[in-house]
Amino acid sequence: MINKLRPLDFKVLSLTTVATPHRGSAFADYCLKFIGKQRIPRVYKAMETIGMETGAFTQLTTGYMINEFNKKVPNDESVRYFSYGAMTQPSLFSMFRTPHRIILENEGPNDGLVSVSSAQWGVYKGTLVGPSHIDIINWGNRLKWIMPGLEAAGKRNQFNAIAFYLDIADMLAGEGL
Repeated sequence: MINKLRPLDFKVLSLTTVATPHRGSAFADYCLKFIGKQRIPRVYKAMETIGMETGAFTQLTTGYMINEFNKKVPNDESVRYFSYGAMTQPSLFSMFRTPHRIILENEGPNDGLVSVSSAQWGVYKGTLVGPSHIDIINWGNRLKWIMPGLEAAGKRNQFNAIAFYLDIADMLAGEGL
């Protein structure tokens, strides 16, 4: 939006990303290799049938992000860029166990979907230790309200997404943004 949307009748001062795959994800690479390009349309159709969006899936690969997206959408010099990454150690029953392992082997510490190295963009503000990608977008909190007792396997999440995003707003105010 910052780079491509025109005309702008507003001025963007900053962009802060949290666990965003700026350089793609090794898990997306793995999935595409495992599924195979010829089967992707069928997989997409099945995913869409159960209400999952698929449009951006191939755009999360490391090749696409590094060789295409980042080249076509450069930073705007008048905008300040900040980023945060995250790393977790998934529990035995976590849905992120396999993606975490694949990303760890290829890119290093990660939140189950995005590596810390891929999340770094602009001024890197730090790494959240403990929350998964679901926790960061506050879905984990929503699920706990819907399904009490969700903290299976004795791992209770201590991450407060709302407080974290309020801290980002404070940081931006402190930066004069």
